[in-house]
Amino acid sequence: MQHPLLYQLNTRIYLRERSAALGRPATFADIPDTLLDQLKTLGYEWLYLLGIWQTGSAAPKLSRSDPNVRAGCQESLPDFKDEDIIGSPFAIQSYNPNKDFGGDAPLAQLRERIHQRGLKLMLDFVPNHMAPDHEWVSKHPEYLISGTEEDRAREPQNWGRFDTPVGPRIFAHGRDPYFPGWADTVQLNYRHPKLREAMLRQLERVAARGDGARCDMAMLLEPDIFIRTWGDRSIPKDGFPPDDVPFWPHAIQCIRGDHPDFKFMAEVYWDMEWRLQQHGFDFTYDKRLYDRLHSRSAVAAREHLQADMEYQIHSARFLENHDEPRAAGTFPFEMHRPAAVITFFVPGLRFLQEGQMEGWKTHASMHLGRRPQEPTNPQIRAFYETLLKCLRRPEVHEGCFNLWQPRPAWDGNPTWSNFVVVSWHDDDGHCSLAIANYADTQSQCYVPINLELLSGENWKLSDQLSSTRYQRSGDEMRTRGLYLDMPAWGHHFFDVAPVPKTTENYEQRNIREPETAGSAR
Repeated sequence: MQHPLLYQLNTRIYLRERSAALGRPATFADIPDTLLDQLKTLGYEWLYLLGIWQTGSAAPKLSRSDPNVRAGCQESLPDFKDEDIIGSPFAIQSYNPNKDFGGDAPLAQLRERIHQRGLKLMLDFVPNHMAPDHEWVSKHPEYLISGTEEDRAREPQNWGRFDTPVGPRIFAHGRDPYFPGWADTVQLNYRHPKLREAMLRQLERVAARGDGARCDMAMLLEPDIFIRTWGDRSIPKDGFPPDDVPFWPHAIQCIRGDHPDFKFMAEVYWDMEWRLQQHGFDFTYDKRLYDRLHSRSAVAAREHLQADMEYQIHSARFLENHDEPRAAGTFPFEMHRPAAVITFFVPGLRFLQEGQMEGWKTHASMHLGRRPQEPTNPQIRAFYETLLKCLRRPEVHEGCFNLWQPRPAWDGNPTWSNFVVVSWHDDDGHCSLAIANYADTQSQCYVPINLELLSGENWKLSDQLSSTRYQRSGDEMRTRGLYLDMPAWGHHFFDVAPVPKTTENYEQRNIREPETAGSAR
């Protein structure tokens, strides 16, 4: 599938909830076949298991003593206790499946069950930093960014004191250049050639256990970003020349030498998505589209979707993930639906999170092993079930995509700019239109749908998200354009099919021509 659908599961919380239900510690073996069958039925191709790797005891202690972490946990889970803070899944002690979840054998069996259903397994790779009790702190301090007591006194948020066999050492916490360090991590030095070799071996461990990797904060390894963040501190002190060649192209090539079908997805920001795609990433986070929808800007979203198709098909689209607020708590229901239509009916990987379909509103801190119980919102659940059914259509997976440009319905009416209109079609005659009036006001426009296949026929437009039906001339849709008059936050996903010659005209309510210029009715 060219535009796959991915489901993210918070493995640590999910298995703790399974433990409570089973009355015993749950392992990977307790992820039930019914869940995998449901994902297959809904049209998912990928299961992303967040947080399966071994974490140590140091990171949870640091998390429990961090006032910022505690504040985040309080917001997520007002009745949290210290034992609920289990540390970040991104403070990895080793790339071994967590022994609390059964280790390698049940993970391999789970992967086989996933494959039996035609699904694939995505796992985390956290390249920038590691847990403070990783063995490299003692055995390979040259792999880390070293500092001094003066550094720690000046920037205590960015430097930590760590015990080693030769006494206490000051190392940097993992960080990006714009925020304080993550106090439960230690920063790796990507200018050290031996560290690169060692991290490639860790990536090989991921590739041996999964079918793809979601690479955390992948842009931080880029030489210009790394040098800007760490400067001369990153020059190896043991005689090795600094390596300023990008890590990712060689690493991806090496992994694919042994695992040709292995997929890479980058968490990436700062307009560096295209660069990482050029390095070999199959998909890169599309935070830009999310931000434009969050700001309620149809114009900015439409302009973003005009990017080159090679960029579009390698973008990972989402309305929420473990780093973003819950969509149901951020987008009011009326706005949530057209935002989802725009997000998931464009090219690229479609990325949904556990609880998104249910309308959960609480964003659980990544440091927690428990979350509040939330009811399912039946309206949101029903909407997503219908949306996912539409996403299973063949043309939306394998067909040709077009973004269409609206124009004013009449002079002086600016509401045309509120529309986002896209189409999908394939060689077997399947055709569909996704339309959103992404604004809090009724809007009108004409939008030419200049597809050759529409010529010479009348077409039935059947909305798959409601009972709305229309009939339109293909020639008129291509030239003058499809006339749209839609309420605030209105949205459609039309199946477009030729009208048999004997079929009566369909009812023309809601979307009809203006009787006079300046009037929508």
